Amino acid sequence: MKQIYLIAAVLIFSVKAFSQGSPDYGAGLKVNLKEDGSKYLRILAWNQIWLRSAEMNPGTMINGEEASTSTDIANRRLRLLMYAQISPRYMILTHIGINNQTFTNGGANGTAGTGGYGQGKKPQLFFHDAWNEYALVLPKADKKFSLSIGAGLHYYMGLSRETMSSTLNYLTIDAPIFNWPLIENSDQFARQGGLFAKGKYGKFEYRLSYNKPFATNLAPTDVATPDLAVAVDNSGNTKWSKAGYFEYQFLDVESNLLPYKVGSYLGTKKMFNIGAGFYNAPDATRTSVAGTIGKHDITLLSADVFLDMPIGKPEKKMALTAYSVYYDYNFGPNYLRNIGIMNVGAANPDFTGNRALAGAGNAQATIGSGNIWYTQAGVLLPTSQEKPKVRVQPFGAYTYKNFDALDKASGQFDLGANFFIDGHHAKITTQYSTRPVYTTPSNIDRHLGEFTVQLQIYL
Repeated sequence: MKQIYLIAAVLIFSVKAFSQGSPDYGAGLKVNLKEDGSKYLRILAWNQIWLRSAEMNPGTMINGEEASTSTDIANRRLRLLMYAQISPRYMILTHIGINNQTFTNGGANGTAGTGGYGQGKKPQLFFHDAWNEYALVLPKADKKFSLSIGAGLHYYMGLSRETMSSTLNYLTIDAPIFNWPLIENSDQFARQGGLFAKGKYGKFEYRLSYNKPFATNLAPTDVATPDLAVAVDNSGNTKWSKAGYFEYQFLDVESNLLPYKVGSYLGTKKMFNIGAGFYNAPDATRTSVAGTIGKHDITLLSADVFLDMPIGKPEKKMALTAYSVYYDYNFGPNYLRNIGIMNVGAANPDFTGNRALAGAGNAQATIGSGNIWYTQAGVLLPTSQEKPKVRVQPFGAYTYKNFDALDKASGQFDLGANFFIDGHHAKITTQYSTRPVYTTPSNIDRHLGEFTVQLQIYL
């Protein structure tokens, strides 16, 4: 932990320049294919590197050795996104990259042991997004209504603002993960293949999609009575899913050229939005009771509110950002998923104490049938300088989870700060997070912590 704190301090206090946004960035790496800019190709690239010090769940081993703590450096996201506006009506987008490479895992399929293809090495590049889009009704100054349709592997997954969040401009260090409730089961890293429609009517924005979820085939555990049934992802001959998100933007109107919702505008806009969304997939999970298989729909609902605006005296350049979302999740009886981000831990077979129900490493109960309430808020601190060396944005977040599979609800928090060198284009984020450790469905034995420093640059 001391090593991570020292590295964070050196990085934060060695910065030399800052600008709100970036005057040097402009439109980014953009190539006009026509002089008037109606045809162009834009390329974005970003790296998010994490340094971590974490307390491990009881009963954890790391690479064959017993471990109660872990420190490491890992590649959270290494991405490249390209899109081309072929004409005012046609657009093509391709997004590739890797995620979650650590010193023990995240490597290519089949990598293990020691050597050139040892554990954690040579991760496989894959497509995150790939879709074609056509504008049926172009947005114009004298028209309130716009409509575009598209098809492919896409991110218009409805449900909530955070479900379609951009990974480039979070307020906190990352998304809370339960905002992507299908992650890597019936989706491909929060995407599904299908059709989508998007558009606006004045300050009202809508997004709808009709998708073919990726097939799942987990076998449910057979139990004697219905009250003991546990739903698992098993869709058989997968039925099409439906999703949507509807939002009213009371103040400034956001761009909807791309699906990625901004997490913090740093006071460059005045935003107050209220939204609601849904996701439904018929017969997507299964249970087994006394040998009889039951099928269950996945029905997910959400409502959220987003606020981002300058506050105080204009010359101080302060800003307030806040977001709150409520999720009502139904995956079937007692459905529960335990997830640990870039989890380097494995179960210790010789451990004799009370194990964490979530498993080894930094795993925790993340997604399940039940309710989740998540709220975050941050303040961009004032500056008295025209070009300050660094801008600071402290933030906090609180999560309340009440899952059907656990008898006791839980609460946890995140505290941290963004240190902006060049807006979101170059920033350092520090965050301390807690997580509950269940040893039985009715007992939270303790809360463990994880401290992370993120180094982010995007072009």
